[in-house]
Amino acid sequence: HGRHAAENLIAAARAVYNRAIADGLIDPRLSPAHRVCKPRRLPSTRRALTPHELVAITDTARTTGNDVILDTLLLRFHTETAARRGGALALRLMDLDEEHCLVLLREKGGTIRWQPISPPLTLALADHAACRGAVLPTDALLRYRDGHPCTTRRYDHLWHRIGQHVPWVATHGISTHWLRHTTLTWVERHYGYGIARAYAGHTDTTGPATTTYIKANLHDIATALSTMTGQPHPLAHHDNSQP
Repeated sequence: HGRHAAENLIAAARAVYNRAIADGLIDPRLSPAHRVCKPRRLPSTRRALTPHELVAITDTARTTGNDVILDTLLLRFHTETAARRGGALALRLMDLDEEHCLVLLREKGGTIRWQPISPPLTLALADHAACRGAVLPTDALLRYRDGHPCTTRRYDHLWHRIGQHVPWVATHGISTHWLRHTTLTWVERHYGYGIARAYAGHTDTTGPATTTYIKANLHDIATALSTMTGQPHPLAHHDNSQP
């Protein structure tokens, strides 16, 4: 019903009138854009995927398409890190710390953070970059078979293809961001809100006052990752007693 179009229109109009107000061209009380209410933003329909759904998506990605290596690597990367697409595409060769099994994520809002990944994924990323021509430290880590850096088009083609083989993927509009929901939900259920918040990279904002006292560190995130993947991590707590 045009809800999002109306929201964008009003936001754009307010931006224009805010500049007019700042320049002293009109009185703030006379701005027509600020007298119109924005449509209420509805809750997102995204949710955590079930294990069965995640298996179906992964199996389809690795058995169809013209570059199953890149596709499965993308799905595995986002499932482990809960990173956004921009964080994956911005990865450079120098952002992979093979010794400590970490990647440097640079995401929206200019946020920068180290994120633990499993040793198998670390080796797979290093091998992928080496086989596809990443040589300089600033070279893109994720690449097509011809050596060109991966782009957002690969994600679009990937989910379109999966939707053709798995109809409910297209019906629900499942995308990479659903993997973020899936991973963060699992972490929150097993390790609590504080570690899930750090896992998501939301520590750049203050949040509720309680977050000051439940702040998680890199070792806590690595421990959650180790439990989730069943793989040891060099930064994980060795006395972890979580199931």
